[in-house]
Amino acid sequence: MKDNYPRNIGASRRQILKGLAAAGAAALSSGELIGQFVNKSTAKGGRIDVHHHHVPAALGGGGRGPGGRGPWTPEKTLEQMEKFDIAVAMLSMTQMGNVLYDNTEKGRTAVRLGNDYGAKLMADHPKRFGLFTGVPLPDIDGVMKEIAYGYDTLKADGIGIYTNDNQTRWPGDPYFDPMWQELNRRNTIVYMHPLAPPCCTNLNDSVPTAMNEFDFDITRACTSILANGVLHKYPNVKIIIPHSGGTMPMIAGRIKDRYPHDPKHEEYIPNGVIAELQKFYIDIAHASFPYPMAAMMKFAQPEHILFGTDFSPEPIESTVNELPHLGLSAKVMKAIERENAEKLFPRFKV
Repeated sequence: MKDNYPRNIGASRRQILKGLAAAGAAALSSGELIGQFVNKSTAKGGRIDVHHHHVPAALGGGGRGPGGRGPWTPEKTLEQMEKFDIAVAMLSMTQMGNVLYDNTEKGRTAVRLGNDYGAKLMADHPKRFGLFTGVPLPDIDGVMKEIAYGYDTLKADGIGIYTNDNQTRWPGDPYFDPMWQELNRRNTIVYMHPLAPPCCTNLNDSVPTAMNEFDFDITRACTSILANGVLHKYPNVKIIIPHSGGTMPMIAGRIKDRYPHDPKHEEYIPNGVIAELQKFYIDIAHASFPYPMAAMMKFAQPEHILFGTDFSPEPIESTVNELPHLGLSAKVMKAIERENAEKLFPRFKV
């Protein structure tokens, strides 16, 4: 009978059971064994999760617990990290775009409050947490102040932005050039999380906004960045996008064929559209299913693929339970689970 055990662990089902029996653990069921291998990383030192959210109750997010189950707390995050062999979580704020991006002093205050909270978590657990500090787009003056505060005072690992400014602009808009210039000067790692734009949050399509629009807006943001030359003009910035790239890897060929070819746009793609899009780093949070992974792994640079979970809005199981069924080698899994992230965040290297 065919079993469902991972094929990259170097032992047959019979050998595994024999070894456990010798250790006095033969009573474990095969289901429990599968769970152990799902939870355990192949990477030395454990996984680095680049897509992991802290949810400050002061910003109205206290009810967003693990997979929507009860209030989020740092203790629940650490518990889940232990369960799934996650050594490091790179914290960022999310699901609060209307609060953080309201273009008022209230937005500045909310971002600062969240950033201070994330910094305290990092200070309390310096080996377990990294931090992407938020910025209050579309308030560009507030953005510049928060970049300086995040780096110079909080010692953040990078900056978090959304895929749009909750108004009418996407990140490549020239309005944001001062932000990109400063991020380029600081050699910044940018985590770009999806946010459904106002144009597409109340569509009469009978489905939740999060089902379609988050991943569509990843592509909108990527093409905005591409067509406005952000990747070309600011080469010191590294941008991480989530969910196996949303829809972007699957339509990259169409993006290439529809890209404008006037002299200005040609200047932004010296090595072609695909090479420019391949500068993005991509996490696999809630998108480790075989279909998006097939497109993403054909498209992405191997060293640019990162492990992520989208916890706590998304349960970690929705990512890690798919990994044993992908047929990836131990070498590839180690790179995804930890080694690629170590190159971005060398302070966590083991």
